[in-house]
Amino acid sequence: MTTRRIRGTAAVVAMAGAVTACSAPSDGGADGGASAGSVVIGVPSEPDTLSPLLGYGKDGNSKIFDGLLARDADMKLKPALAKALPEVTDGGRTYTYTLRDGVKFSDGEPLTADDVVFTYDTVLDEKTNNTAKSELDAIKEVRADGDDKVVFTLDYPYAAFAARTVLPVVPEHIAGGQDPNTGSFNTEPVGTGPYVLTGWSKGEKLTFKANPDYWGGAPKVKKLTMAIIADDDVRATRLRSGDLDGATLPPNLAATFKNDDGRKTYRATSYDFRAVSLPTGNPVAGDTAIRRALDLAVDRRAMVDKILDGAGRPAYGPLPVDDPWYAEGIDRPQDLDEAKSILDEAGWKAGEDGIRAKDGRAARFTLYYPSGDKVRQDHALAYASDAKKAGIDVEVESATWEVIEPRMNRDAVLAGFGSTGDPDFGLYTLLHSSLAGDGFNNMALYDNPAVDEALDAGRRSQDPEDRKAAYDTLQRELVKNPGYTFLTHIDHMYVLADRWKDLTTQTEPHEHGFASGPWWNVEDWQPAT
Repeated sequence: MTTRRIRGTAAVVAMAGAVTACSAPSDGGADGGASAGSVVIGVPSEPDTLSPLLGYGKDGNSKIFDGLLARDADMKLKPALAKALPEVTDGGRTYTYTLRDGVKFSDGEPLTADDVVFTYDTVLDEKTNNTAKSELDAIKEVRADGDDKVVFTLDYPYAAFAARTVLPVVPEHIAGGQDPNTGSFNTEPVGTGPYVLTGWSKGEKLTFKANPDYWGGAPKVKKLTMAIIADDDVRATRLRSGDLDGATLPPNLAATFKNDDGRKTYRATSYDFRAVSLPTGNPVAGDTAIRRALDLAVDRRAMVDKILDGAGRPAYGPLPVDDPWYAEGIDRPQDLDEAKSILDEAGWKAGEDGIRAKDGRAARFTLYYPSGDKVRQDHALAYASDAKKAGIDVEVESATWEVIEPRMNRDAVLAGFGSTGDPDFGLYTLLHSSLAGDGFNNMALYDNPAVDEALDAGRRSQDPEDRKAAYDTLQRELVKNPGYTFLTHIDHMYVLADRWKDLTTQTEPHEHGFASGPWWNVEDWQPAT
């Protein structure tokens, strides 16, 4: 088996949603078995909705839809529904796009500038339940100039705005007559993309067929099915049995396929980090001394070596150590002596059992991780072990997200985040106090005025040096008072049957599954023989 490590330059991609099937690709299963034009992929999760109006595919690669722009293998912006990259005028406050000729939605209706305006206006509408709308905060107005031109006017120059226009465009003639929060478009989408949804069995699979009239050319993979398999071990077992053509796997499980004939392993670098959220309102996890001690108590290098089998990097903050925006000098090794000293000075004194206490309260809190996620489980257990060496008792529990979500504003969670490209894309929603407790945005309820100021400066400044200074300040503030304990950045591993060529990977965000991985460009695949 061949292993390929493919790196792209940093930028924005994301999940177009995990999707698909549970039938066997090679044994004539419920979906009719594999054929030369059929692919079945196992992924760990599925989207809550298939509507871009609620956030689906907001970072590109949605397969059902297209944005004005897209990303190539090296993560550079390229035209998609637009003929060319935007014309930028008025000092970075006006972006004008000209639409590609002859593009139609999968129902045969033509794409127009009004569809683009409708999409952005609806996302920004306060009545629309889109938790990512703050990402489009800079937009003052979007208007159509005839049928083929769209003009965005911004409140302030936003250096990374063009990358936001990978947002999928939806048809006004269908979605416009529905409530964006509850309408049938959420499960019965129509777009301009290379694939058309043919079925969605919640919790089991999503199936797609190739769009024969796709403006980019009809895909050779005619049927795409993605099985929703939350448990890592089960996903690996089904791949080994031939029930799947490919799957996303944690590094230790991907390594078990290294000697398999007929399969290839792909390794994608990513901005995907694992971290422990430390909610501000938790009387122990929200204590600054506890947070600082935990930050020094963890052995990040051991986590990379033992849990990730070397497929990753220590995380000293939300940005990877090799990112150009990474702040020099914030690397910090495990230092249990310093961790204990911080706790002693703050009044957290060790008891007879070794667990510290202050004012009658034990240094103890619960840490949840999602059931079936072996990588998060191993991170959580290693974290708890390291914390105990400093006198902090972390009680690890597994649960479903239905159980975790109501608790995550007061209990710690082994979380995963990370966005490729501009630092604004991932850091603002992770840390800005205005988004505290807004779904998975700022789930630690982190509130640091210096960080807010840096985030606002980084978003609004056009000067690269000023932006670099702002994000340097932010990262150093996180060392002083970490709202999360950042642990590792994870390389994504995929194993896939060797039946196709022209497979590559991109540098990936946290979200991976349907949109990312070698299948990010499945519409371009060609049969191997």
